[in-house]
Amino acid sequence: MDNAELRQYLTDLKPEKAIWINNSARSAANGETFPVIDPATANQITEVSCGTAADARAALNAAASAQPGWAANSPRERAEVLRRAWELMIASAPELASLMSWENGKAYKDSLAEASYAAEFFRWFSEEAVRSDGDFTTPPAGGSRTLVTARPVGVCALITPWNFPAAMATRKIAPALAAGNTVVLKPASETPLTALSIMRLLKQAGVPDGVVNLVPSRRSAEISNTWLADPRVRLVSFTGSTPVGRTLLGLAAPRVVNTAMELGGNAAFIVGATADVNAAIEGLMIAKFRNGGQACTAANRIYLHKDIKEEFTQKLCQRVSALKVGAGLNPQTEIGPVVNEKAMRGINELLASALNQGAKVLAQAPLPADLAGYFVAPTVIEVPHADSPLLQNEIFGPLAPLKEYSCEDELLEMVNGTEMGLASYIYGDLNWALHLGEKIEAGMIGVNRGLVSDPAAPFGGVKQSGIGREGAREGIREFQEVQYFSLDW
Repeated sequence: MDNAELRQYLTDLKPEKAIWINNSARSAANGETFPVIDPATANQITEVSCGTAADARAALNAAASAQPGWAANSPRERAEVLRRAWELMIASAPELASLMSWENGKAYKDSLAEASYAAEFFRWFSEEAVRSDGDFTTPPAGGSRTLVTARPVGVCALITPWNFPAAMATRKIAPALAAGNTVVLKPASETPLTALSIMRLLKQAGVPDGVVNLVPSRRSAEISNTWLADPRVRLVSFTGSTPVGRTLLGLAAPRVVNTAMELGGNAAFIVGATADVNAAIEGLMIAKFRNGGQACTAANRIYLHKDIKEEFTQKLCQRVSALKVGAGLNPQTEIGPVVNEKAMRGINELLASALNQGAKVLAQAPLPADLAGYFVAPTVIEVPHADSPLLQNEIFGPLAPLKEYSCEDELLEMVNGTEMGLASYIYGDLNWALHLGEKIEAGMIGVNRGLVSDPAAPFGGVKQSGIGREGAREGIREFQEVQYFSLDW
């Protein structure tokens, strides 16, 4: 899309009326708005409705009213709506990708890939909607039969992050609707426009009034407190940082609300002595630099066996030095800006702290002089100590810290020495990689590939990286309650 087309697309979204309730756009209850900033220029894109507690209650009223009717629809009816949503989202992918690159900053090619990935959740769960599990058994004592079914959990509160504004929304909305639930959605305040666009696509797809409702806001605590204090909310699904996840778990505790948490990561990327170095480089360029490193699954700690360290480091420095940094909407851009000034400052402070402790910059991509937004140069850093800040903290940016290892025991001590356990990556002989992977405390392991996300796979972590799984068959189970009948026989 050219600039004029993108501006018109934005105008048609009516962001000043971004509260979406009963398939209708409205302003915030108090008329307040908040700015959405282009991270590539630091300029304002538009103003978006800033939802209040009153808006949150209105959205919840709509979802609660729609819940019985949506749950009563046949699985096939729900499936067809989701299938149409997939078709519409695929058709709208270029427009949606442009919008994401504008408000999020990511390179357009990454946004286009996300649009396709996000749409796939609608298709996957349209197929899962008609395959709900059940069971019919005879208990050991006999004399009765046990009938087990799955039913919708009820109204679901969904809270999504800014780094994948389309995929994180559809990864929750699709299984919730497939299971027969209605939802209220609070998107990140950095990227509300993508969520608003998805609301309009769902209306076109035939989602009934009140089934999906949206409340963008900078009053995150006010919105989440309103929803989690209400007995009609039966589940909260959150993707974001571990500290915020802990807060939401605390809010859910008094009413024992079901929780699904996809939280922070600190993914290890391991290159073994038998690895194909060229393949490992290609995998790392995806695992580390996709979305500028702003992903919970991003390779955060790169462990290199001493036998391949020199070759790997040399080739990685060549690749990173050649990366093209710029505005996400520029088709030549490979690495866009980070999301805001706070993120940029935090990444730079983390790098400075590591350098003060003996880390060394080996390579950097050049930053064009005319860039005015929130840019961080993609950087390769050699880290001498396992306790470096770059290895102990989630970077969420385009910094690639390298640490040498020589034996497996030393490697596992470093890899598992964190409270996070979302994803890890291993390159090397398949037999060795699988045996090593079984010893790694992570919910997902990429073996000789740098991408683990797939709608057909159970996404999630262990330890403080989360509770539950999204995607695959497990994804719809998160939004169901098991009910059993004991039948006299």
